[in-house]
Parts: sequence; C-alpha cells; structure tokens
Amino acid sequence: MEFDVVVIGGGLAGLSCAIRLAEQGKRCGVVSAGQGALFFSSGSLDLLSRLPDGSPVTSPLEALGELSRQAPRHPYSLLGAQAVTALAREAQTLLARCDLSLFGRSAQNHWRVTPLGTRRATWLSPADIPVTELGQVLPWSKVLVAGIEGFLDFEPHLIAGSLATEQEIDAATAYVHLPALDPLRNNPSEFRAVNIARVLDIPENTRALAEELNRLAGDAECIILPACIGLDGPRPLEQLRAAVSRPVRLLPTLPPSLLGLRIFQALRQRLTRLGGVFMPGDRVLKAKFDGRRIAGVYTRSHADIMLRAQQVVLAGGSFFSNGLVADRDRIYEPVFGADVWSHADRGEWSRADFFAPQPYLQFGVKTDNDLRVLLDNEPVENLYAVGAVLGGYDPLQQGCGAGVSLISALHAAQRIALSLKETA
Repeated sequence: MEFDVVVIGGGLAGLSCAIRLAEQGKRCGVVSAGQGALFFSSGSLDLLSRLPDGSPVTSPLEALGELSRQAPRHPYSLLGAQAVTALAREAQTLLARCDLSLFGRSAQNHWRVTPLGTRRATWLSPADIPVTELGQVLPWSKVLVAGIEGFLDFEPHLIAGSLATEQEIDAATAYVHLPALDPLRNNPSEFRAVNIARVLDIPENTRALAEELNRLAGDAECIILPACIGLDGPRPLEQLRAAVSRPVRLLPTLPPSLLGLRIFQALRQRLTRLGGVFMPGDRVLKAKFDGRRIAGVYTRSHADIMLRAQQVVLAGGSFFSNGLVADRDRIYEPVFGADVWSHADRGEWSRADFFAPQPYLQFGVKTDNDLRVLLDNEPVENLYAVGAVLGGYDPLQQGCGAGVSLISALHAAQRIALSLKETA
C-alpha cells in the first residue's frame, strides 16, 4: 500500500497532522491501535497553564521565553516562540474547519468548571460547558446541578459545594429519573455517559428530559448536567435547550468522556472526507529502514504487506497507549528503537508523593529542533515525532498536553509538506 505519509497513532496529534496534510492533497494513512487519550479527556484543550517551577500562567504566549529558560528540551522551546505562536493560531482554525465550536484564545487562558465543580485554567473549551474569563465568576447567582439517578460518574453535591465555595453561587441539587434509562440502570457496568447519550438522544426521550428539568428547576437561573447527551452531534442538546426554560450547560464525566469523544469523531470525519485512510484496531509492529530513511512499516493487520510512505509520523502516545514501554531496566520506543529521554536509575522514575510532579511524565522520544526522531543521536530523515511520545515536558503539571499535540503535529505537517514539494 502506497501513501505520501503514514501516521502512527489516531489521537489528537496524529489526526491533526494527517488532516493538515490531507488538506494539501497528500495521501495519508493513519494506523490507530485503539482508543486514544481523547476518549478519556474533559474535552478542554490546554496550551500552557504552569511553568516547570509551578508558577501559574495566564498568558501562554508571553510565558514562552521563561518556559524556554526553565525547560530547554520542551517541544515549545525546540520550535521557538514565533513558531508556537503562529501554530497555535493555525490549530484553532483547523479545529474550526472540523466543525468544533470551542471557546478561548491562545493569548490568554480562561477558567473552565471541572467535574468537581472547581475551576481550572485552560486554552480551548467546548462551547457547551461553563466557562469564564480569568478573574470573573459565572453569571448566575442560582444554579441547579442535576444528576441522573443511579449514575455514579457525576456527583451533584460535590459540584454544588465547590460552586458555593469558589464562586459564592447558590447551587441546588436534584436527580433526574427517566424510565427510558431503567434498562441501563439495572446493569451498572453499562450505565455510562456514552450509553446514556444513546438513549437521551432519541427525540421522545429528549422531550421527557426537558419536562423533568423544567419541573425540577425551581428558581435556578441555569441548569448544569453531566455530558450525557449529543453523542453524534449538537442537535439533541439544541432540542433540549429549546424546550427548557433556562440555560443548560454540561460538565464532563468520568471516562469514557462524551466531550472528548466528540472531538475525536469530528477529527476522524474531517480526515475521511478529505480522502484520508483511517485504520482502526491496527498496530505498527516494525519498520523497514533504507539507510537513514524509513521505507515503510509493517502492521499486525496487514501482515507482510508493507505500508510504504515517503514520510512517517510517530504519534503513538506515551505509556498510556504503548507508544513508550517500560520494563524493569529501561524505557524504550518499541517500533523504531528511537533514542529516549529517561533516567537510567529506575528509582528516579517516580516520586513517592502521588501528587508531586512525576519524572516519568517527561520521558519520551528525542528529536532535533525540527522534531525529526533521533536514532543513535542522528536524525532519521523522514521520521517525525509529535504529541505525547515526545520527551522534555510534563503534560499534567504544566497543563500543555493538547497544545503540544496540536502544535507539534502542525509543525511536522508543515515540514513534511515542504519536503514533499521539494521532491515532487
């Protein structure tokens, strides 16, 4: 099978890179081993929330100079502030072309309400969740936090308590009971956000939910629900809002996350509309080298049929998705044997304090300043690494995981497009 580009990994980084290349007429194949991190995410995308020393960041682009000083191996530092600024803007326009409605801008973070009812600074958030600019509070003095009876992945009382404490909002709680959900409720393992949404998205059940919310609302100025409606598109939520007498907002739940799943579906649909080939449930096992170049890769599903490509993108994620592997003695990248940032001493991989920054989160593939993968300290000519497989940053402590995925992906797409043009 022949491609201009093969992308290993079907998460935020891999899909974004493939989409940008497909928009330029390149034939892209994406090999995706399974569910990526988007299935487990809140749906909000971080650019940079904290510096490595723990200092909070309000204006991510203005903090890039200090980030480079504190973390010279961070992907943003490798690319430089000017490139990161331009690519952040490009990322927002790409997401808009995928029909994703997101609130936020790269110049300044905003507050989003978390599943605990607290506030967290972020870059982009789904338009359906409660958000404010930094320094502001939600515009409602009274809200109703409405859970679903028997749904354990959303705790209204905890959320209401946090809203009262942090934003001085009078937050009441209630539980919705809909007979249509009883078959799911009888099996706790099936009573999850995605399955609930499949039921609530049926128009007659959407109407029943609206009636129940109008009955429970009292004098609340806004209703906050778990994100359990609108699995395949915005229409069910639009119908609900039209039938409810006050604003309705959603909060993400425990995984699987409907808000994260929506982003994945939008990206995948954009790629396939552009002619990209998405290969789910497959895994790249090994690569064929031609000197310092990759001639192609072999996958589990295609057996001895090589996927040939002029350029290859490694977007397989970190330990979570086996893009990096840890055994008793070492950390390694399993497909290409790429050079990896890590500690030789296993005792230095983690900290005893669970809430402390964990060193292993900064482990990842080494690259040059163009994000070409290093092998024996030399770049592989046509192999780029993007997203969580990269080393040199802590996506959790620094609040930059999605930003690194998007910006590194678009940088790689830019470099690949230029290379393919030169060889055409």
